[in-house]
This record gives sequence, structure tokens and C-alpha cells, in this order.
Amino acid sequence: MNVLRGWLAALICALWVTTAFAQTTGTAPDYSAWRALSQKVNLAIDSGRTSTRVLDDLRAEVAAFRQQFLDASEQNGSRIATLQSQLEALGEAPAEGDTEDPDIAARRAELTAQLATLTAPIRAAEEAYTAADGLVREIDTLARERQTERLLELGPSPVNPALWTPAVVEGSRAFADIGGEIAKAIVDEDKRAELKANMPLVLLLTAVGILLLARGRRWAERMGLYLRGWGGRGRGVWGLLVSLGRIILPLLGLLALTRALFATQMVGPQSSLLLETVPVWGAILLGYRWLCERVFSKVDEDALLPMEPSIRAAARRYGTLIGVFVVLASIVSVISEGAGLADSVSVVLAFPLVVLTALLLFRLGQILRNHVADQDAEEGEPKSFLLRTVGFIGLATMLISIVAPVMVGVGYEHAGSALLYPTVLTLGLFGLILVLQRFSADIYVFVTRQDTQAREALIPVLIGFVLVLLAAPLLALIWGARVSELTEIWARFREGFAVGDTRISPTDFLTFAIIFAFGYMLTRLVQGALRTSVLPKTKIDQGGRNAITSGVGYVGIFLAALAAITGAGIDLSSLAIVAGALSVGIGFGLQNIVSNFVSGIILLIERPISEGDWIEVGGQMGVVKDISVRATRIETFDRTDVIVPNADLVSGTVTNYTRGNTVGRVIVPVGVAYGTDTRKVETILREIANAHPMVLSHPAPNVVMQGFGADSMDFEIRAILRDVNWVLSTKSDMNHEIAKRFAEEGIEIPFTQRDLWLRNPEMLKGGT
Repeated sequence: MNVLRGWLAALICALWVTTAFAQTTGTAPDYSAWRALSQKVNLAIDSGRTSTRVLDDLRAEVAAFRQQFLDASEQNGSRIATLQSQLEALGEAPAEGDTEDPDIAARRAELTAQLATLTAPIRAAEEAYTAADGLVREIDTLARERQTERLLELGPSPVNPALWTPAVVEGSRAFADIGGEIAKAIVDEDKRAELKANMPLVLLLTAVGILLLARGRRWAERMGLYLRGWGGRGRGVWGLLVSLGRIILPLLGLLALTRALFATQMVGPQSSLLLETVPVWGAILLGYRWLCERVFSKVDEDALLPMEPSIRAAARRYGTLIGVFVVLASIVSVISEGAGLADSVSVVLAFPLVVLTALLLFRLGQILRNHVADQDAEEGEPKSFLLRTVGFIGLATMLISIVAPVMVGVGYEHAGSALLYPTVLTLGLFGLILVLQRFSADIYVFVTRQDTQAREALIPVLIGFVLVLLAAPLLALIWGARVSELTEIWARFREGFAVGDTRISPTDFLTFAIIFAFGYMLTRLVQGALRTSVLPKTKIDQGGRNAITSGVGYVGIFLAALAAITGAGIDLSSLAIVAGALSVGIGFGLQNIVSNFVSGIILLIERPISEGDWIEVGGQMGVVKDISVRATRIETFDRTDVIVPNADLVSGTVTNYTRGNTVGRVIVPVGVAYGTDTRKVETILREIANAHPMVLSHPAPNVVMQGFGADSMDFEIRAILRDVNWVLSTKSDMNHEIAKRFAEEGIEIPFTQRDLWLRNPEMLKGGT
């Protein structure tokens, strides 16, 4: 078992398949080669003995042809549409027995022949595409069945004592064979001559490797001291770069030593297989150590998961040891494969490493579950998504670390390994995502020159979301997904989906988004120019300006959407049936929304109310602040917002106090005591009204004696104000002036008085 080598090979294969797709795109299909390949693939599938690797190679060739057929089926689309339009312009063909103008009949026959010539290759490509797609599906089904059978295969149990002695003997022989290869090469004269010839290169590579291994980490730390002088806000950025240097330089040194050993020409086939994998093992060891140092950092500020320093130190140890045992398991797998050891031997040799890896993994899962996920959030706040995710990962890790060694011990070695080692890689991938997300947040802090609290801003969070999406294919590969399955998903995504006779692909979506975004920004730019530069220079009032600006926005967005649909090549006629069905739902389920939308358009066109108007509707009084598509926002005098549906403003009764002008009337009531000279009161009130600066002289204010009340004679001042928005302050000023003048003139403002009569006053004397 060598999960890591298989994973890297899968990535390389994915790149190769993508390159093959890129190379075949745009070339004309070779149908003779396709028929030969199709026959070959059918024979391979029917035989049932073809290896999975060969089937994957055949599948890649079939998928390449399938992409060619898809491209060929989409060619000449515009020309075919033109010919169809020309035929439609000629009208329907005459019925049997009817005659037609000879020129029109000749033109119809010519266009029909051209259309048949253009559609024939498309029909052939569509038929070949269907056949290729069917072969791809058959190969994928067969591969999944084989993968399932391998996972469920019951092999020898490593806990069977009868297998221990043969395993030790065969394992010792495999290691002895590697040593024998080296000893044989040392005594070989030809090998020694090659060593002597390559000695300068060997010494140089050895010196470079030892130097990088011994001094690489120290050089990286010195580089960090230099970078930190660039600014304290970039501390996180420089720290990550330095930590990368601390693993890259030693890894280069290990690679140089490996090349030096190869240059000695003293390695045999089995030892060569080991040496080729040494850089990978070094990358695993250094990588896991680096991840542990970054995720469980010694510095509290740099730690990516919240826990105590002692717990972080334990997590670093467990994570590093897991990397060590993963490398040891890979070494056993490489030696078993090179020596051709039996499954009963390899599973016995690997089982102790499986158990030890599971124990370390269980302990690390406990740390994630107990010391990270149980961190208390602030009072009244739920735990963060990160803590919940870490808790789930910790619990899953603990369960897998129990189940996996049990399955291997029973005999399901492939299934147990497929649980254990992908879990290790998943934890590493999760840690890498955390490190990269923190690095992106540190770059954001460094660029924007903010403090570390900016790590929780929107942009770093979005970058983390993108990292999770990018890690999804890697996670699928880790857990056994085949590269061909991922490429199939990508191919399906590139193909898009068909709506009627139109196929909508991701390129169409991208074109639509770009054109619509450009049109939207252009619309906002025009709105801004109208709002700030053009309309203020006209005599249009503020309400009219807002209506024009909003109307331009609606028209601009509609035109942008129309241009985006046209530019993306989306045929709206294909959506006619769907749109007809949706219109029924809109008519019943969205009638209120549509009604409010239409009412909003009416408000903008007719302008019975405008922004800034003082209105009263439905018992609510306030100033109109915003007229949107669905509703209108009114700010009351209590500084609260009232959202009124536009339909209520159009169909209901609305009082607009400031529509057209701000002139309005104020009424100030006042009562005087009986016996007061009414003409004198009238004169005083008229003088008060005329003296106020907000009262218009034309029409002149009026004083009305309303009548005789129960306690007073009632008067009213009725005056027209130049600005009705000042009605309350004007009324208050007049009341203050009335109180002052009445006091000076000795006029009494009565108030209600009541006499209390006791029917039995003797009861208050205690019954005497």
C-alpha cells in the first residue's frame, strides 16, 4: 500500500488528461480511428481481463474523441440558423398538388440542400458522441465495481500467529537483497569505474546536500529576521515564508544527496525504487512537521486552533509521529512491491504500523474533540463554524482510528487502509487549508495596513471559502475517487445543459455574467452622472430627478440583461413554454409582488408623491425617504421607518402636505372666560397672527369665534404659512404669545372646575 505515491500519480494523470483534452479540442474527428478504437474498447470490456490501468488509458482516448464530437456538433450553428430563417422567410412549402413559383421553388430546394449538407456532419458527430459517452460510462462502471470488490476482499489476517514466522523470514530476505545489491555493485569493476568518473559530481552533490541539511533552517531564520524589518504588520506573512524556507532548503539538500547516490552507480533495481521515493518521504516528514508547527504553534498569537500551550505541544508531537509512521508504512509497501512479497507477508509487516498510527490518530482526535471543539464561546453566542467543524473531524478521527485496525486485523486490509491513511491525509489537507487561509488573511492585513482584527474581514473569509472549494477535488482523490471520475465531472460541467435546441455551457454563463456586469456598471455610471451633474442644472424638482434616475436604472438593467442573453447566445424562444408555465405561478403566487412592482413604476411616472414629501397614509405620518420597486420607506417624526407597499399608495387614500408647494394652514384654538370683551380678544389674536414671520399676509390670517363652550368662549386663529413644515413651531410660538398678551390685558383663560358635594357628611364624624 502506497497511498501517497498513488495520489501523486493521480494528480499527474489528471494533468495529462487535461492536456489531452486541450490538444484534441478544435480538431476534426477521425471517424475511421474512432471506429477502430471503439471496437478495441468493446473487446477490452467484454473480455473482463483487462487491467484497470489499461482501461483508464482507453477511457482517456475515448473521452478525447467525445470532446471532439461535442465540438463538432456545435459547429456551423449560426450558418444553420441563417438558413432556417431564410426557409421560414420563403413561407411554408405548398401542399401536394399545389403549384409554386419556379424561382421560389428553386431557391427553397437550394437552401434545403445547403441545410442538409451542414446538418449531416452534426448528426454524425451527435451519434458518435452518444456512443463515446456510453463507452465512458461502461468503463467507469466496471472500474467502480472492481474498486468495490477490492475493498471488500477478505485476505489473510495479520493476527494469525502462523503467518508471523514466514513474514519475518521473507521480510529479512527482502532487506538482505537490497544490501546484497549494494555489496555486489561495490565489487563490480565497471561500477567502480563509473563511480570514479562521477566522483566530482558525487562530492559536489553530497557537499551541497549536507550543507543544506545542516544549515538550511538557520539560513531561513536569518532571512526571516531581514524580512521582519520591512514592517510589523507583515509578521504573519514573513513568518510563513520563513517556515517554508525551513522545509524547502532541507528538502533540496535531501534531493541533492539522493542524486549523489544515484550518481555513484552503486544502486540496484530495488534500492533504486527506494531512492526514487526518498524525496517524497522527506517531503512527508518535513510537511507534517511544518503543518504541526503552523497549526499548533508555540506562539499563542500564531496558533490556528485555540488550546493550551501544553496541549499544543502534545499535538505537535502526535502529528509529527503520524508522519513518521506513514513514511515507515510506505517504506514497507515499496519493499514488499519490489521484492514481490506475498499479501500474507506484507500485511503482517504493515500491521504494527497500522496499529501505532491508529493510536496516535486516536489521541490527536481526542485533542481536537476535547481541547478545541469544547472551547466556550462568549456568553450568548453560538460556537463558530470552525470549532464545530473541528469537533466533527475529531470525533470522526477517533471512530476511524478504532475501526480501521480492527478491519485490518480481521483480514479486510484494503478497506482498513482505505480508512486509516486517507484520514491522515485529510487531516493534513485540513491543516493546509487553515494555514493558507491565515496566510491570505495576513496578506490582507499587510496590504490594507490594518490590525490583526482585519483577519476576520469579508475578503479573507471569502478566500477561505474558495480554498475549501479548490480542496474538494483533492479530498475526493484522497478518499478513492479516480482521476477519470473527476475529469468526467469536469467534462460534464464544460458541456453544460440543453434547453430546447440551445446548449448552455459555463462559457455562456461567464459571457452572460461579464456582459451583464459591464452593463450594470455602465447603468450606475449614467445614474451617477445624471444625479450629480446633469439633473441639478435643470429646473426639475428633487422628486422628478429621483424618478428619472430610478427609471434610467430600471431601463439600463433590462437592457444589460437583454444584451447579456444575446451575447451569450441563449435562445429565449426555447424558454417560451417554461415562461408560459411560470407566468401562471406568477399570476397566482406572486400577484402581490407584481402589483407592488407595477405600483412602484406608476409612482415614479405619475409622481403623486416624491422623496421628501410629507404625507399621511394608513394613519402613519412622515417624510418619504425612498421609493423602491416593491415598497416606499417613510420616516416618521419619531425617527422610525415605516415600510408601505406601493400598492397601498396607489389604491389607497394618501394625504400629501407638501405636494407642489409647502404652503399650508395652521389652526390655533384658544378659550376665554365668559364676560370677556370678544372684540378685544379678536383684535389681540389677529395682531399675534400678523406679527408671526411665517404667516402670509395674502391671504390675511383670520380669527373665528367658534361658539360658546361649557366652560369658555372658543376662538381659533386660522393662518396660511409659507412653509407648512414649520406648523408645530408656529403653533407653539402663537400659544406663548397668547398667554403673554392675555396676562397683560387681564383676560382669563378658564379651566374646568368642579365642586364636591357629600350626601352624608355626618358619616365622617364616626357615626356620632
